[in-house]
Amino acid sequence: MAKLYFYYSTMNAGKSTALLQASHNYHERGMRTLLYTAQLDDRGGGRVHSRIGISGEALHFRPGQDLGAEIGAEHARAPLSCVLLDEAQFLEPQQVRQLGAVVDELNVPVLCYGLRTDFRGELFPGSAQLLAWADNLVELKTICHCGRKATMVVRVGAGGAVEREGAQVEVGGNERYVSLCRRHFVQVMQRGAAPP
Repeated sequence: MAKLYFYYSTMNAGKSTALLQASHNYHERGMRTLLYTAQLDDRGGGRVHSRIGISGEALHFRPGQDLGAEIGAEHARAPLSCVLLDEAQFLEPQQVRQLGAVVDELNVPVLCYGLRTDFRGELFPGSAQLLAWADNLVELKTICHCGRKATMVVRVGAGGAVEREGAQVEVGGNERYVSLCRRHFVQVMQRGAAPP
């Protein structure tokens, strides 16, 4: 029985690496997968990239796109064993429901990987919908500088100062975002200073 999965974490927990490994496992068994990544994140050029240096070809998803219809057409052309989406926090709520229909109607598992919260500690709309609609929720873990589990992320600006305001979405990597435990997140957000 296929399921809708949401693998969530903060930055640097290995989400893209886990996605690529899962796709590899299917391919090793002669099964076909379909990978997606957010068009919004233009750093990858139609590929899912992991910080450890591996990557895989992917289609882009974008606002307003009917993922259910697109995946359904692709599945009709050649059966899919699994659909995997990176940067799932950027999905629109209706796209999460479309992915649920892919699972329920086509019996194709859908594995979504993304951030749970933004730099202010607020849920992304796609993540909120996945937390509500996914059959399985899996937290991927990384650590804060203090050794505790990191569950939050802060955005840093010029000079390393923490940003407390701004657009929810700003694409960036290690140069812009730092993963922290809740305790250190609260401390740096109150001070506005650079994280340790």
